[in-house]
Amino acid sequence: MELRALETLEDGDTEEDTAMALQRLVELTASRVTSVRSLRVQYRLIRKLGSGSYGRVLLAQPRQGEMPGKQSDDGSMDVAAVEDGGDEGLGGLTVEELQQGQETALALEDMMALSAQTLVRTEVDELYEEVRPLGQGRFGRVLLVTHRQKGTPLALKQLPKTSTSLRSFLYEFCVGLSLGTHSAIVAAYGIGIESAGSYSFLTEPVLHGDLITFIQPKVGLPQPATQRCAAQLASALEHIHSHGLVYRDLKPENVLVCDPDCHRVKLTDFGHTRPRGTLLRLTGPFPYTAPELCAPPPFPEGLPIQPALDAWALGVLIFCLLTGHFPWDQPLVEADPFFEDFIIWQASGQPQDRPQPWYGLSPVADALLWGLLDPQPRKRSPVSSIKGYLGQPWRQRGGEAEELAKELKEDG
Repeated sequence: MELRALETLEDGDTEEDTAMALQRLVELTASRVTSVRSLRVQYRLIRKLGSGSYGRVLLAQPRQGEMPGKQSDDGSMDVAAVEDGGDEGLGGLTVEELQQGQETALALEDMMALSAQTLVRTEVDELYEEVRPLGQGRFGRVLLVTHRQKGTPLALKQLPKTSTSLRSFLYEFCVGLSLGTHSAIVAAYGIGIESAGSYSFLTEPVLHGDLITFIQPKVGLPQPATQRCAAQLASALEHIHSHGLVYRDLKPENVLVCDPDCHRVKLTDFGHTRPRGTLLRLTGPFPYTAPELCAPPPFPEGLPIQPALDAWALGVLIFCLLTGHFPWDQPLVEADPFFEDFIIWQASGQPQDRPQPWYGLSPVADALLWGLLDPQPRKRSPVSSIKGYLGQPWRQRGGEAEELAKELKEDG
């Protein structure tokens, strides 16, 4: 269970004014309009959702029998539909929740189509000078660069074409653009680059590395820093959920730190983010993965994802920040004794009988994490629930309550 160890952008030739951008979007959309006759052949009407002076909104399902919403490797974003016309859709999601996911998927498709037309086609080193690497992952790398003419520092994420499709690149690029207005999310700039061997996009530079490098094994972070990080990440996740999306990849490696004392952090990397209701197949047991994703899905097509997945991951991350280790290796009762002990303890309703990994936590932290780590998604507390626990001690170590109170007073 160990935890592993600005300035304004250039006025490039591809910048379009608002009128031109809207005109291009209209042209792209017009080419995708389907006739009513074709729609009736392809879809079965379920029920009417609403109507007005300019038309009506219908809920429909593909006639071929394949439910929309399967997630493919290239970033497909179709969202599950309601089958029975009731108030609940697949996986307990309401009609309104599914509609929001569908609207988000369609908006992203249009944004991707427009972005594909405005890619800058050039070699990166013609426009930007590399300063140093900022990060490296399985699918690409992040570099600190400066604009050759203006000297503006930027972060450039570079994804090789050998492992990244154009669609996957455009998807991550557009999700980042749509979410980057939040203070705890890395701001993405509207410049995508296609080179001979890679796709790249630009973001604000965050220079102090990721959160994993700040977590001391078997110790964690100081309590004030833990609460600051948790509050900012919960706010970022709320923002993502308000856009009809589920982040799906919360872990310390995807949290960038803005200063040495962890006063400000930012969420990054949106390659796994999907619209609410997207059907997700079995993903395998990992420490941050919710238990509903570690068992066979209730539907052959997969499990419709919802914000409760992020609430679970936030609970695991908070535990790691408080202790410096994972609560378990995999959230499966039959496979992990630490998870089994937690489930028994949680069901008992007796906080004082906590298992060994939870010894150092306070009753306040117990209550917070019991809510975020409820094994039943519909009973799980939302990420916003942490607001009611801030400013109270989350650990029982001597002197930490006084340290927390002092820091909160200094922060005003």
